[in-house]
Formats: sequence, structure tokens, C-alpha cells
Amino acid sequence: MHLKVGELARRTGLTVRTLHHYDAIGLLRPSGRSDGGYRLYNRDDVARLHGIQALRALGLPLEDIGRLLNEGSGNGGANHLMRILGRQLGVLEQQIAEATALRDRLLLVQDKFDHGEQPELDDWLETLQLMTTCSRWFDTDEIRRIFANWREVDAQLQDAAVEIRAAMARDLPADHPAVQALAQRWMNLMHCWMQGDFGLMDRWGEMFRAETSMHSPQRIDPALADYIDAAAKLRLSIYFRYISVDELRRIGVVPAADWQALVAPVQALLDAGIAPDDPAARPLVAQWRQLVHRLTGGDEGLRQKLQRAYDAEPLLRAGAVMPFEVRQFLVQASAAITGSTDLTLT
Repeated sequence: MHLKVGELARRTGLTVRTLHHYDAIGLLRPSGRSDGGYRLYNRDDVARLHGIQALRALGLPLEDIGRLLNEGSGNGGANHLMRILGRQLGVLEQQIAEATALRDRLLLVQDKFDHGEQPELDDWLETLQLMTTCSRWFDTDEIRRIFANWREVDAQLQDAAVEIRAAMARDLPADHPAVQALAQRWMNLMHCWMQGDFGLMDRWGEMFRAETSMHSPQRIDPALADYIDAAAKLRLSIYFRYISVDELRRIGVVPAADWQALVAPVQALLDAGIAPDDPAARPLVAQWRQLVHRLTGGDEGLRQKLQRAYDAEPLLRAGAVMPFEVRQFLVQASAAITGSTDLTLT
């Protein structure tokens, strides 16, 4: 696969003028030319461009960058480039605060090296694009936080996107229970990814809509984003009948997997015919209470409001992580312990 200079500029966030300058000074010469004389860049060229931009972010002048890359060109290629980056990060770590943020961003591609794989052209392009685009919207600390969980959350978002596309193909409306379940799943993933920072979530959404380079028909495109956003807004509008925006922003980060870890043991008790007042249910109730405490930060008023919302709103229950019968068992088990049935979240 070869890219013309305009396409390379578009997909990396750089300018054609910058790429022409790199060619003119011998820093990045395209590997080929088309019959019409257009510059053509291959995977190795894009890998070298990735190195140039990474070293520039460390504050190195173009002359030194060219020397470093030329020294490593005959010695393991891209692998040698990564070693150069590692050494430069070590030398400049105390001098340049942004070095840590850059390292975090490079982890996306470095994973390929760690598993003995050769990053493909699209891997280099995607990382360059993210580095260039995110720097326009977020500061160094925010980028570090965003990319800390990117690899894990990205895979889960893509899995969810497959199911969302299936719902779109069936033309299911935003208030369909299946769509509401997907909306809750999507919201949970975003909430965990951004560690509950709604400001970051809002700006990420703004960036996605403003930066066309972030759109991909194979991943997440505007049509999918609009579809799930409509379902999420409907879900939030229901929550706002019971809680304020400020209270929503205080809800703690509890990954869906933590709730799901409680489902299997409760289901096992149900399948075995164990009664809710059996002592075997007590540790599960305790685990449930801990999760609710993390969710609400120990705010009893917020807990009660969320409880009323779940009790009264079928669509909220449709998106709950726990099956109805599991939730009811925990409600009854809690009542057997405390004499109250008011712990009914999720």
C-alpha cells in the first residue's frame, strides 16, 4: 500500500508543506514516485515519519532527528527506532514534562512489538493521528488519563459497536429495551474509560464530531455515534427525573465486570433452590453493599433516588447489568438481614 503526499498529510494531521520540507532536507524521502511524478510513501516511510514526530515532541532539532534515524536505519529498522526512543526518553525525562505523555501514546503501537509483531501502516497512521488530534483538545495529563485505559476499553467499545450496528440494521428505536441495554453498556464503558470525568467525556464527544479524521466506517462513525447518543440521552432524561446533573456527576466508577462477578454466585444459589434467608447469601449481600457504596460514594440520599428510579422506570431496568431474578434475590436476602428491602440498585 502506498500513499500520496496529500493522503498522508490528511491521515496524520500534518500539512503537505511540512512533508515537502522533510523531503527537501532529506529527512523523509518518499520511497517511490507515480507515473505522474507524485510522491508515494510506503509503510517504512510512515514508520520513519512516526519516529520524526515522536522525537520532535521530545524537543530534538530536525538535524539531530535525521542523524539518529539514519544511524538506526541499517540496524533492525523499526525495532532500533523504538530503542532510540527509549534512550531519548530516559535522557530527557527530567527535562521535558511531556515525555511521559508521549510514552503513553506510543504504547498503542509498542504492544505490537512486545508480541513480536510488525506494526502495519495503519497502526502507525492511527497513532500519529491520535497524537496529533488529541494534542489540540487535551493537555498532557488529560491525554495520559485517556490513554491509560484505551487499549482495554477500545476492544470493548468495538464489540459493543457490532451489536449497535445490528440494532441499527433492525431499525430499533431508542426506547427499545435492547437499545437501552446497549446505551447503558456504552455509557458504562465511557464512564470507566474517562474515570468518571464528565468534562473529558464531553470534550471527547466534541472532538469526535469536529475531527473527521476520527471517523471510520469499520469502527465508529457519525451514524453509529448519533444512534447510540440518542438512546443515551433518552436514558439520561429518565435519570434526571430523579437526580440532578451534579448528582449524576458524583456517581462513582464501578465497571460492569464488578457487578457481573456477583451474578454467577447468586445465580448458583437460585439454581440450587437456596432461600434468600440462607446464611450462604450473606457474603453476597455484603459484596453488593460494597458495590453500591462505591457507586454512590456512601451518599444515602443519592442511593435512595437511584433506587426509586430503578423501581419506577422499566427502561432503566432494561439496561441493568443484573438479571431481574438475581436482583430480587439480593433484595430479599438483604431484607432477611436488615428487615428492609430498600437496597435495590442495579
